[in-house]
Amino acid sequence: MGTPDKWRKSSYSGPGDGDSCVEIANGAAHIAIRDSKTPARAPLTVTAPAFTTFVEALKQHPLRRLP
Repeated sequence: MGTPDKWRKSSYSGPGDGDSCVEIANGAAHIAIRDSKTPARAPLTVTAPAFTTFVEALKQHPLRRLP
């Protein structure tokens, strides 16, 4: 997978967290994931089905923010 050019941030990244989030980019068969604070570093790449399974698992057991 080449370097994606269309990155998306989570809708949860509001004004306070706008520069501290995870970004994803869709490829034909893979999803690239990177830290928005260090966009020049190599992204983590996973298959589209693995990413879908991960997101579905998060929906079943959402992470909670600590105070």
